[in-house]
Amino acid sequence: MADELVHYEVRRGIATVTLDSPRNRNALSAQLRSELTAHLKAATVDDAVRVVVLSHTGTVFCSGMDLKEAGGTSASKQGVNEFPAILEQIWTSPKPVVARLAGPARAGGVGLVAACDIAVAAEDATFAFSEVRIGVVPAVISVTVLPRLLPRAAHELFLTGEAFDACRAKEIGLINSSVPADEVDAEVQRYTDMLTLGAPGALAATKRMLQEPRPSDLGEVFADMLELSARHFGGPEGQEGIAAFVEKRKPSWVPD
Repeated sequence: MADELVHYEVRRGIATVTLDSPRNRNALSAQLRSELTAHLKAATVDDAVRVVVLSHTGTVFCSGMDLKEAGGTSASKQGVNEFPAILEQIWTSPKPVVARLAGPARAGGVGLVAACDIAVAAEDATFAFSEVRIGVVPAVISVTVLPRLLPRAAHELFLTGEAFDACRAKEIGLINSSVPADEVDAEVQRYTDMLTLGAPGALAATKRMLQEPRPSDLGEVFADMLELSARHFGGPEGQEGIAAFVEKRKPSWVPD
């Protein structure tokens, strides 16, 4: 569609979801939120999709909520009410999600980055939790951001709204990799190539394991992890992976 603000493409098991609203710095407008939700759902239910890449056109990854739409609107009708569901889609996706940033992220845009499993940014990309500077609170995005950030950095950056570069973002845990702008796509591919080597069911289970809170009792934790491990060792994927290792071949889930 010519007026589409989010594009969706699948190639060799990689679903690329591209924000394409450069006129407003890929702000999270009502249309963009709706299309992003639909494309994320499509990637989740498509068995052919192994990995999702969240990308963008233009010079900005995402500038956060569309403030023009937010002006003069009551609390109950604010677009931010739809945002938790989008962050949860990414956070709980059974497919690994990789963020590709060739430009800045602000506010809700940083929440999207934090929700992804892996984030790659150009060295000249910048980030900021700019909410307090316009009189609002980075509340919704804190759900995905705080588990990533060092506590001292979170206090500093949430309270000051100061912009910081990709090097700092990597140091505090917000992104995984910071590379020169002309190497971003190659770095994203490096990650997607590795992710497609993993079995789909094992990747989904590992992602859930990483996110679930653990009991305080060590014996209970070991019991739960033993059950999970044994189930996958004895399951179809585990048995196929073991057979492939012994037979010195690729497992059936690895793309040709």
